Amino acid sequence: MKKNSLFLSPLFFFFFLNLGLGRAYALAFAERGASVVVNDLGGDFKGHGKSSSAADKVVEEIRAKGGKAVASYDSVEAGENLVKKALEAFGRIDIVINNAGILRDRSFARISDEDWDIIHRVHLKGSFLVTRAAWNHLKNQKFGRIIMTSSAAGIYGNFGQANYSAAKLGLLGLANTLAVEGRKYNIHCNTIAPTAGSRMTQTIMPPDMLDAFKPEYVSPLVLWLCHESCQENGSLFEVGAGWIGKLRWERTQGAIVREKTLPMTPEAVQDKWGKICDFDNASKPRTIQESVSLLNDVLSEIESEEGVSMNSTSSTGSVASPSIDHTKYVGYKMPPSVYKYTHLEPILYALGVGMSTKDPDHLKFLFEGSEEFCCLPSFGVIPAQASMLEGGLTSVPGLDIDFTKLLHGEQYLEMYKPFPTSGELTSEMTIADVLDKGSGAVILLDVHTYCGKDLLCYNQFSLFVVGAGGFGGKRTSEKAKVTVNPPNRPPDAVFSDVTTVDQAALYRLSGDWNPLHIDPSYAALGGFQKPILHGLCSFGFATRHVLKHFANNDVTKFKAVKVRFAKPVSPGQTLQTEMWKDGNRIHFQTKVKETGQVAISGAYVDLISAFNKPSTQRAMKAAELQSDLVFEEIRRRIKEVGNQLVKKVNAVFQWDITKGGKTAVQWTIDLKNGSGTVYQGPAQGSADTIFTLSDEDFMEVVQGNLNPQKAFFSGKLKLKGNIMLSQKLEMILKDYAKL
Repeated sequence: MKKNSLFLSPLFFFFFLNLGLGRAYALAFAERGASVVVNDLGGDFKGHGKSSSAADKVVEEIRAKGGKAVASYDSVEAGENLVKKALEAFGRIDIVINNAGILRDRSFARISDEDWDIIHRVHLKGSFLVTRAAWNHLKNQKFGRIIMTSSAAGIYGNFGQANYSAAKLGLLGLANTLAVEGRKYNIHCNTIAPTAGSRMTQTIMPPDMLDAFKPEYVSPLVLWLCHESCQENGSLFEVGAGWIGKLRWERTQGAIVREKTLPMTPEAVQDKWGKICDFDNASKPRTIQESVSLLNDVLSEIESEEGVSMNSTSSTGSVASPSIDHTKYVGYKMPPSVYKYTHLEPILYALGVGMSTKDPDHLKFLFEGSEEFCCLPSFGVIPAQASMLEGGLTSVPGLDIDFTKLLHGEQYLEMYKPFPTSGELTSEMTIADVLDKGSGAVILLDVHTYCGKDLLCYNQFSLFVVGAGGFGGKRTSEKAKVTVNPPNRPPDAVFSDVTTVDQAALYRLSGDWNPLHIDPSYAALGGFQKPILHGLCSFGFATRHVLKHFANNDVTKFKAVKVRFAKPVSPGQTLQTEMWKDGNRIHFQTKVKETGQVAISGAYVDLISAFNKPSTQRAMKAAELQSDLVFEEIRRRIKEVGNQLVKKVNAVFQWDITKGGKTAVQWTIDLKNGSGTVYQGPAQGSADTIFTLSDEDFMEVVQGNLNPQKAFFSGKLKLKGNIMLSQKLEMILKDYAKL
């Protein structure tokens, strides 16, 4: 199929259901070169009767204008027939717009079983059956766009429409799940709640109102959501009269009404009802993982009332920390920290997380003379933690917290390049956010570690300060990297390691000198019978198992890891790592085998697929490219003003630079995360826009000899993703790419 800008010539084949709004969609898509199946049963707005005239009339309109269309007259409950019609007519199906609908409005007490069932059969089940019939076709071709049609009645409720409201909100739930399941197949599913004139509204809307709410004022949104360059997925939009708005869920900070040793009572709910319903500083959860992660925090807080449930970075005394005024510290940057090391540190770290010469596969991490000698990816936490342990937080003016009440709750590490086996690294630490968890405060610390100008890795430490909560701050943060629960099935692989009684004594030589992990008297102050193992030590054990079992110890395939420290581990206990493969994501959890308790939960490792991994040949070609000089200059200048540019742009751009018709090198300009960075290689995560251009043409664009728009329309410049963001990139090339 020929691909170009927004439906300027035939691009995909489309599929439509029912008329009114459907007629406007069909005509609009056909005008843009789409081939359309128009389906309409031809009944009235209550679902009575049947006629072919409505569908035939629209097909005739399309064909009269030179478009391609066929009619179908089936009920949406015959989903297989509708999809078969599209395949027979055009050979494929790319887009499904579920728009079928009828009304049976009655007050709740008067709704009959038939009134309830027919509404759900047409709206909800019909959309399910049609979409299911098309689903595998969309999956196999790695492309699909699905629109569900909800209603304001489904979102807000409306008198006399209990049956209709329930079905319409059900469509939103169906769409959200399809968006999750279809994402990896490039199938996007969105929901619209339109207000427009149609057969269903012509009896209740006056003529002037019908004119103001034309279906043609809805179709442009649908066209955009169905375009291949639109990356919107799992979203809900209200639309009508020329206005479009996006909706999302909002949740109060809430309140914990249960104590660990006391029964939960309705009186406790009553006492905290004001806080439960207070939408000040409300959060906006976007996924089920973000929603559930709050409950994990709640459980940790309840557990922390007696003893420690998370990995401690220090001892736990008995005096509560003072509350933290979060407004002062968010965004505060600590002085850069320098970490110098030789080959000894990576080897010592590998030994500390259980590697042994007994396993030949471990030799590349333990012997500096090995041809493949390299660092374990999880070594990336060491220089970042060093910047924190060397007084990073203590350098924050006015941050008066009791560091003996500091617990290490969660850890995220993302690698951009493999670590050198020796060198000098610089870490820059920023307080990303401060959260109020009631019984304590959570400090999110972002740490970016560089080797020279190259960004090597990014860490996020989630630190829980017992007793520092209650300052009225928000409970959740969009900046926090969330944990993800493993699949509900047996693990794909399980490995066990018996830690030695000296495991903590060995691991602390990597730089975490906290006496909690070696001094029995100090551990007793924290409520432990004996010293506990570092949480990041257990983290290292688990991460290396994932690397070996699912990436053949290839450190270049490691992308990121996230863990939550749930329970402490004692040296000498057995760590049992359970792993589940889900595409390029490996979920895992670590249990203490002797007790059955989960020590690390909600954890995962993201791997880079072989397809995305830059080859050695490409890296060699990159050295010959003129564009390298430009990207190096962009990197230098962006580093000077990164924060300002991130606020302006908020996007990730990937460049695929070609030589001789083949991709020679990839560059990423990340102006969304941290303070912005430019690095060689594909985007770590998803790019908002991907540009493909030859090295020669790239230089012509940068030097102003080739207009980017002309390059695009002539086929020299290819774009994928959010085309609109390319306007912001033009400013970057103009202001930051001049040599």
